[in-house]
Amino acid sequence: MRSPTIRDVAARAGVSKSLVSLVLRGSGSVRPEKRQAVLAAVEELGYRPNAAARSLSERRTRTVGVLLNDMRNPWFVELLDGLNSRLYERGLHMLLADGHLNRRLGEDLTRTFAELRVDGLVAVGTLRDPQALRTAAGRVPTVVAGTREPVLPGVDVVAGDDEHGARLATEHLIALGHRHIAHIAGQGAVGELRRRSFEVTMREHGLAETAVVEQGDLTEEGGYRATVRLLSRPKRPTAVFAVNDMACVGALSAAEESDLRVPRDLSLVGYDNTYLSRLRHLWLTTVDNASHDVGRRAAQRLLDRIDDPDRARAVDLTVPFLEVRGTTAPPPGGV
Repeated sequence: MRSPTIRDVAARAGVSKSLVSLVLRGSGSVRPEKRQAVLAAVEELGYRPNAAARSLSERRTRTVGVLLNDMRNPWFVELLDGLNSRLYERGLHMLLADGHLNRRLGEDLTRTFAELRVDGLVAVGTLRDPQALRTAAGRVPTVVAGTREPVLPGVDVVAGDDEHGARLATEHLIALGHRHIAHIAGQGAVGELRRRSFEVTMREHGLAETAVVEQGDLTEEGGYRATVRLLSRPKRPTAVFAVNDMACVGALSAAEESDLRVPRDLSLVGYDNTYLSRLRHLWLTTVDNASHDVGRRAAQRLLDRIDDPDRARAVDLTVPFLEVRGTTAPPPGGV
């Protein structure tokens, strides 16, 4: 049997095709009895609108391209949930692409999204090719989420306040009595902001000489290797603040491998409050950077830019807070 058409719905409801279209678009100009008749006919016939035809008539696809820096990073899960919930409320659907795969294949997925005529584009995390994003932003409304780079005209940014979050983590360790504190740093603008805030906070507390920064790469393996190097120093730190939860899990593995008990011998703080930090056998003290809220705000910024492409560029920062769990305690020997 053929699928019912809008003509069939109109005939069943006793109205015109144009009135059916108004009802399906949610127009408020249709009388209640006519709207009810159309909705009843839609239900009885099992009618489903033709998405392709609707896209042609409205000149919109009702899709949003989302390009992730690396889909393996668990921090993106809650951000995507917040992003999707707000877009779904407005009848938009996400198309996901992995920037990590993008680099391996040597493809420009931002151009693919533009060719698919998405209504908007959200770049999540630091991307390796800002020029590609610049080109895409010239063709489709674009928002950057979770980082503050690149800075592009007409591209809104929604992220956490990384400087404030890093200060919370560092001051928590100082308040516990730690003086020899190390930071496992990350890459990109986010890594730079957190590292710089760690160093400033340590300096403000007169601890610049005992502050140590070890470079990582936002991965568990990077956190593990950085911690191995830190623990091999003549004066090992009593606490480590990692750039994210994944690096912190790597630090935890390195500590256990060195027969150090966390937090008795070594305190650890992560960042992002991902599901990893909430696993009972890890139970990481971490900074919550309101990733779900970042996602919802990014969606709203994109919706506003779709409605008004010429609006001024905005930077929207969420307020992080510290989640104290089981990986921090006073240093060995007390304060």
